[in-house]
Amino acid sequence: MALRADTPQELITIDRDYRSRVLLRRSLLAQYPSTVHGCTAPGVAAVRELYTYLLTTHLPTRYPTIFQLLASGSLLHNAATGATHPTTPPSDDNGGAEAALRVLGETVEEDLFLLRETPRGHESTAFVCCFPAGFDPSEKLGRLLSEIHAPVPGYDKIAASMERFFGKLEVGKSVKRMNWTVQTHDELFNCKANHNLAGVDSTPDQDVDISKTFVRIELQTLTRLPQTRAILFSFKTYMYPVRQIKSEGGGPAFADAVEGLAAGNAPGMRIYKGSVRWGKAVCEYLRS
Repeated sequence: MALRADTPQELITIDRDYRSRVLLRRSLLAQYPSTVHGCTAPGVAAVRELYTYLLTTHLPTRYPTIFQLLASGSLLHNAATGATHPTTPPSDDNGGAEAALRVLGETVEEDLFLLRETPRGHESTAFVCCFPAGFDPSEKLGRLLSEIHAPVPGYDKIAASMERFFGKLEVGKSVKRMNWTVQTHDELFNCKANHNLAGVDSTPDQDVDISKTFVRIELQTLTRLPQTRAILFSFKTYMYPVRQIKSEGGGPAFADAVEGLAAGNAPGMRIYKGSVRWGKAVCEYLRS
């Protein structure tokens, strides 16, 4: 999994794109509410715990110039967007958990999934995901980890170890990993397939517009919440033009990585990530 240790202080990251990204997230929450957020009954307590922690402790402590507590700590003001939200999560009545997720969705840039451990495995209980990379996040709600990852080549070989790893994750000992793909458009909100599944047409694209082709990277984090013991799977999305990769001298190395998808322990990854469609054109450009 190529995991590395992380600290709770780095749970949320903010950079120069923060304001434009969270305003886009606010718009997507209004346009596609049932697609980009949801909660099941077992996830309500974890949503409330995460909301309280981020708004009362993490954000105003980690980024005090952006987030300020007002009214004796009962409100959190976001200086970047002008929004102000109560630090106490909305009531459980009338969709309180969903309302809390909407606030989180327009306050942090990370996409958030909460999972609980069950006798059958870890189950997705709540999410706010405005930047899906080729999947419908609402389809993950209420599903087991093994079901969510069933299309991933080779996942069946590591499914049991993944469950054990999730089960052993300790509070205060977060872990991070990177995941990447390539897409031939610039959309952050993408419910259409970036991935190819068995039986799906994988004919190479006739024309790949390099000016609209991006390396899409997710910085993924796993964190254990201390009270509910829920697992928080969060990820921040970065988009880099393929032209930038080449101009900075990384073209040949990245071309090798693309072609390397056909090797390794899961050769089906080449089809799954879609490089059978764009790989030839992108690699030729990177090495030109």
